[in-house]
Amino acid sequence: MPATATLDRLPTETMLDDVAAIAAGQLAPRVRDIDGGAYPEDIMRALGAAGAYGAHVGPEPRLADTIEAISTVAEHCISTAFCMWCQNALGWYIASSDTPHLAGLAGQVASGAVLGGTGLSNPMKTFFGIEKMRLRGTRVDGGYTVKGALPWVSNVGEDGYFGIVFDTGTDAPRPVMAVAACAQDGVKTVLDHAFVAMGGTATRAVQFRDAFIPDEMVLADPIDGYLQRIRPGFVLMQCGMAIGMIRSSIALMRQVQGPLGHVNKYLEEQPEEFEAILTRAEAELADLARTPYDTSIPYFRRVVSLRLAGGEAAMKAAHAAMLHQGARGYVSSGAAQRRLREAYFIGIVTPATKQLRKMLAELPQT
Repeated sequence: MPATATLDRLPTETMLDDVAAIAAGQLAPRVRDIDGGAYPEDIMRALGAAGAYGAHVGPEPRLADTIEAISTVAEHCISTAFCMWCQNALGWYIASSDTPHLAGLAGQVASGAVLGGTGLSNPMKTFFGIEKMRLRGTRVDGGYTVKGALPWVSNVGEDGYFGIVFDTGTDAPRPVMAVAACAQDGVKTVLDHAFVAMGGTATRAVQFRDAFIPDEMVLADPIDGYLQRIRPGFVLMQCGMAIGMIRSSIALMRQVQGPLGHVNKYLEEQPEEFEAILTRAEAELADLARTPYDTSIPYFRRVVSLRLAGGEAAMKAAHAAMLHQGARGYVSSGAAQRRLREAYFIGIVTPATKQLRKMLAELPQT
């Protein structure tokens, strides 16, 4: 891909080992602070330096490595794993485009020097008939001016970048996708969300007031074809959050087998059930990650089905872990209650469980 073909990427083993070390050594001691609303900017940049945002970009994308890095972090903290997904999604958009002017930004995103988000929650819902497009673009000399507001854009500071889609049609929808900057004229961001979890994700409301988007920042005009190219990777990378949550929940169940196994054995859901689910999900994910640019409907149905099954299993596993942990997981410092709150986010983030079910119901079989 023109924008990222020259990036140097760390070998798989080195990158994943470094990510695991950051997760265990730097992230794990701070998960309660992040849960309380502290954005882990230094950790996000360290993960970038370790290569966690570069494996899936370039002429031979290693999407499986990117997903495993997200999964490793998700075993400790879904907030940070979600921010990784946001960062990787931005890199994915640029890598999948034919816009050569974004080559410099692509390298900065892959290294973690620039942090950014996706901005595609509203358009993903729009394309499947759930919402109306919130951004409107008007063609001007050298680009577009954009008006509107996005309520949720995560992993962005005042100097962040993120993907946007705006409608430019008059008689019929004509969406265009581009990259916007928080610091540019006509863009205002507000950090004002109070979530039950995921407070440390730097989630902002963004307003566009005749913001100028130059042609050099346009990823696809119109979005047709490009959307079908990017959406499998967009969805597959989210599966890393589910995989990490299931692994963590199994560990929490195993943790109390000694002191509580004599009574936990009467619970309906046991760790062995989730270990089997995890094995199947990891195998399917590895297979799908080999061909992330497959635009066929049967392939995308498999992607959506895995994302749905993974999210539901993650929530179910976190619920089971809470019951296995009992009172020790119910206290304010308990890992089980934090993980359960985080798990619900996997079922709510776009595409949410209900949207995934709608998509499967409406997608053709072939």
